[in-house]
Amino acid sequence: MNSTQTTARADASRTGFSTTFLATRIDFPTAGPDVPADSVEVDGSPVINYTHFSLTLSTTQKLARWVAWNIDGTEIKLLSRTGLNFTKDPRIPEEYQAGNDLYANNRLDRGHLARRADLTWGSETEAKQANKDSFYFTNITPQMDDFNQSGQAGIWGRLENALYEDVELDQLRCSIFGGPVFAANAQVYRGYRIPTEYWKLILFEHEGRLKARAFMLTQDLDRMQVFMALDEFRVYQISVAELEERTGLDFPAAVHAADDLVLARAGARSPLGSTADILW
Repeated sequence: MNSTQTTARADASRTGFSTTFLATRIDFPTAGPDVPADSVEVDGSPVINYTHFSLTLSTTQKLARWVAWNIDGTEIKLLSRTGLNFTKDPRIPEEYQAGNDLYANNRLDRGHLARRADLTWGSETEAKQANKDSFYFTNITPQMDDFNQSGQAGIWGRLENALYEDVELDQLRCSIFGGPVFAANAQVYRGYRIPTEYWKLILFEHEGRLKARAFMLTQDLDRMQVFMALDEFRVYQISVAELEERTGLDFPAAVHAADDLVLARAGARSPLGSTADILW
């Protein structure tokens, strides 16, 4: 993966996403030929580590291209967000991070990519650090203020919960990748390209078998006038191959092998109406 190097240095206390968290090793995605070589490097690596999650950050988009996180359902801590503020990562030059200049005095919310509640597990120290790390702007993307009020977006926020409710996970563990889709024709606002689609790839093991389930959330912003007039959110379950087409990322062979569903393409089927429609 080609990248733009910076002088930032890593924090050794943050080990990030574990590729060996599940019984099957899951490596990071790589950039396809159409993805710009624009990733920030920290200590010579385009993968930036936090507590229980890692990401790559695009210098041109100033948002994460992807975030990867692990969830241990046996060690989740319920922690408050009181006193935690969104902040730029001091290890990374400020000009590469979308900050409050994007979100001030408009309808854009600061939306977590890796959910805060997914990250607060492990020892008390780990969980508290993960809670704080989740508020770095590198893990945040712009979402309309209606996002959390939308029924379809509610499905999006409940994907991980639905997995734990509906599937007997081996060791109660899963690994997730997620991020925005960077479209060439995206609307530009305050110098930033606003994503209109988001994706998640959920990996888990059930009865000793790895499974991969991919999802796409689309935001219809075609009616943008002076600012964004939200039409509707739609959540689709898609194949890993379609996910790669949409994002330009390439996922490892183990992920493709774990994608054992036969699905029509998003445009040829209805969006998910509720979490009950998910095929695990």
